[in-house]
Amino acid sequence: MIVTLTVNPAIDRVISVDRLAFEDRAYINSSRDCAGGRGLNSSYVIQAFGGETLAVLTSGGDSGKRLEAYLAGCGFRTSLVPIGNAIRTNLTITDRHGLTVNLNETGPTLEKAEVASVERAVRQALGTASWLLVCGSLPPGVPATFYGKLISMARRKNVKTLLHADGEALVEGIDAKPTVVTPNQKEADRLLSRTLLTRTHYLEAAERIRSMGAESVVLSLGSRGAVGAYPDGLIEAVPPRVDALCPIGAGDALSAAYTWAMERKANAADALRWGVAAGTASAKLPGMNFASLAQTQEMYQKVEVRRVE
Repeated sequence: MIVTLTVNPAIDRVISVDRLAFEDRAYINSSRDCAGGRGLNSSYVIQAFGGETLAVLTSGGDSGKRLEAYLAGCGFRTSLVPIGNAIRTNLTITDRHGLTVNLNETGPTLEKAEVASVERAVRQALGTASWLLVCGSLPPGVPATFYGKLISMARRKNVKTLLHADGEALVEGIDAKPTVVTPNQKEADRLLSRTLLTRTHYLEAAERIRSMGAESVVLSLGSRGAVGAYPDGLIEAVPPRVDALCPIGAGDALSAAYTWAMERKANAADALRWGVAAGTASAKLPGMNFASLAQTQEMYQKVEVRRVE
């Protein structure tokens, strides 16, 4: 069982337009709403790949009721933690050339009792879990140490952990020694207070983040693939060149496919290859959609994996 946590879920409104241009109008081709959040996105991918997953998430207000309606046919189990305030709505705008704008609300304020309820839900889920994925932003009222606390709890129960976060939540989470942390390039920039521009920068950054406490690091680099830092060295996974239509959510697909592969006893290099394949195949799709297992398998054959000497 792979358990995902989304403390700050959202109604994701995805709008496709003819083109995005500064100070010029765009015409809407399509618009759709769906249940969103990094943990939820990962559960969608894991379920589509045939894995068993449980999504723990908060829900409140009219937007929460809509979220629950969207999840009614998701195909995986959910554990909903009720909160008093309405969950957020996020807006993604993308055009046919792959240019994307992502606008996120901060999210509802959680009371201390609600934070404690989330912790209890995670503790209960850990009883049947092999992995815990703690993903996404923390809404107001949730301390930056929260992810780290859950990672430590999972370790005591021999449950592996994946951390995909930003800012102080990422710093505190790494300090708790997760099994793997999966920052993207911008998140790594902020974490290390430097701009990563070259291959050498990426390799150094992955090693530096691992030295901060994570057992392993998967540094997601978008169209350039990913760098994995492990106790026995560095591995690069490089995808083929593709026309990306919407990169939003590709990092969630990478994290999900990586965990799914590790759950199936893949080695680190093969899991990294699966992760990059899922992220790349998903970025090729219009709107914010996730690649199927068949689409990911096709991309997997084209991803090059090499050990850094």
